[in-house]
Amino acid sequence: MADALKAGYAHLARGELRAAAECCRRLIGAKPDLVEAHFLVGLVSSEAKDVATAVQAFGSVTELQPEHAAGWAQLAKLYARLGHIRRAEKALENAVRNQDENPAVQDLIGVVCGLLGDQAMAADWAEKAVARQPEHVPFLVNLANNRMFLGDFEAAEISLRRALTTDPGNANAHWVLANIRKASNRDHVETLMGLAHDATKRNRELAYLNYALGKELEDLEDWDAAFSAFSRGAAARRETIRYDEAAETAMFEALRDVFTAEWLQTRATGNASPAPIFIVGQPRTGTTLAERVITSHSKVHSAGELQQFGRCLRRLSDYEGPGRNSAELMRAAAKLDCERLGSAYMMTTGKLRGSTPRFVDKLPTNYRYIPLILAALPKAKIIHVVRQPMDACFASFKQLFADAYPHSYDQREMARHHVRYFELMQTWRERFPGRFLDLSYEDLASDLGPNARRLISFLELPWEEACLSFHRQTAAVTTASAVQVRESAHTRSIGRWHRYEEQLQAMKDELELAGLPIE
Repeated sequence: MADALKAGYAHLARGELRAAAECCRRLIGAKPDLVEAHFLVGLVSSEAKDVATAVQAFGSVTELQPEHAAGWAQLAKLYARLGHIRRAEKALENAVRNQDENPAVQDLIGVVCGLLGDQAMAADWAEKAVARQPEHVPFLVNLANNRMFLGDFEAAEISLRRALTTDPGNANAHWVLANIRKASNRDHVETLMGLAHDATKRNRELAYLNYALGKELEDLEDWDAAFSAFSRGAAARRETIRYDEAAETAMFEALRDVFTAEWLQTRATGNASPAPIFIVGQPRTGTTLAERVITSHSKVHSAGELQQFGRCLRRLSDYEGPGRNSAELMRAAAKLDCERLGSAYMMTTGKLRGSTPRFVDKLPTNYRYIPLILAALPKAKIIHVVRQPMDACFASFKQLFADAYPHSYDQREMARHHVRYFELMQTWRERFPGRFLDLSYEDLASDLGPNARRLISFLELPWEEACLSFHRQTAAVTTASAVQVRESAHTRSIGRWHRYEEQLQAMKDELELAGLPIE
C-alpha cells in the first residue's frame, strides 16, 4: 500500500494524472476504506479540474476520518470556488478545529480565507505556515500574494526574496515579484532572461517567466523586447489551456436570440433589493478603478469578483455541462423564475456583501447576463466600463490570468472575442435603453472629478469627497490591478498599444474587419 501511494504522489508531482489515477484505482480496489487513497483521488481530480469527483473524494475522507483537517480544508477550497459559501464556511470551521499545527493545512486554510474574501485572516494563516516551515517556497509565495492584495508591497517583496533564496528559479515567485514594483534597472531582467530560455522549463513556468520579463522590460521602455516576451508567454500559456471558440460563438448567438426586449417585458417582478451594484465589461479596462471610486463611499462595500450570479443560473437551470460557454445554458436560463434567481443570488452573497446598504459585484463577465440581472434584480444598478478596443485587447493579451479569459493568449482569438462582446453590448443598449450606465475608462482616468460624480449620481447616493481619494483605501484588492489602484488616477496606459502597433497587426486586422473603432 505504502509503495503504491508513494508512486501515486510521484506521478501527481510530475503531472502524470492518468498514471496517478490508476494508482488510486488499484489502492481503493484493494482497500475501499483507505483514507489516504481517497485523499489522493481528491488531489488528482482537483488537478484534472474534475470538481465533482474531487468533492466526492474529499467527502469520503472526512466521512472515514472526521478529524482529517486537510480533507476539510480541501473541501472548503472546492466549495468556495464553486460559490457554495455556507458549505465552505462549515468545512473551514472543521479544518480549523482539527488542524494540529500542520503547516500545509494552515497554508490551505489561508487560501480558503482569501477565497472567502478575508485577506487579513488569510495572511495570518499564511504567516503561521511560514513560521513553522520558513523556507517552504509555496508558503512564502502565498504569503507574498496576501501581502500584495493588502497593499503591503514591502512585506510581499521580503517573502519573495526569501523564496528565491531557497529556489532561485521559482517562476511563480519571479512573476509576483515583477508585478509588485516598477523595474528601475535590468538586474532582475537578466535573471528572468536566463530562466525564460531554459529548455527544461514547462509551459506554465515559461508563461510566468515571460510575462514577468515583459512587464519589467515595459517598465524600462524596452518596447520591442517587452512585446517579444509577452508573445512567448502568451504562446506558452495557450499550450496549457483549452478554448472552444465555436462554443463561445454559439453562446453569444443564443444570448441575442432569447433575451429580447419582449422577453424582459414578460418576466414577473424579481427580487426587489436595491443593494447590488454590478460593474461589468472586459478585464483590464478600468473596472477596478470604477469599483474603488464607488467603494470609497461610506454606504458601499466591495464584495469582489463574485461568481454567484452565473452559479445560481447553473444550479437553478439544472445545468451540469462542463463548458464555461454554453448556448444550452442560456436557453435554459431564459425560462427561469427570475424572482427565485434574484433571491438565490442575494442569499448566496449574504456573507460577502458586508454591512453597508450597498455592495459591488465586480465580475466583468456579468455583462453577458445583463437582461437576466434586469429581470432578477430590477433595482440593482449596472455600470459598464468601456475602453478603446485596441488598448482593451492588448491589456488582456499582456496579462497572465489564473483560469479565466482563455481567449486572451492569441491576438486573433482575443480580437474576435472582443468583437462578440462589443456587438452584444450594442444589442443590450438597443433593447434595454437607459437600464445601465456606459462609463469611459479614458474619461474616468483623465478627468476623475466629474466622472466620479456621475457614477455616484447614477447610483442615487449622496456625494462624498472620499470618492476622489480611492487610492487611499486600505481594503484588499485581489485582481490584476492590485498594485495600480494604490496609485491616484493616471493616463499612462491610454493609447499604449501604439507602442506595439506593428506587432499587433493581426489583432488590429480582426477589429477593423468587424468595423470596430481603432482610434
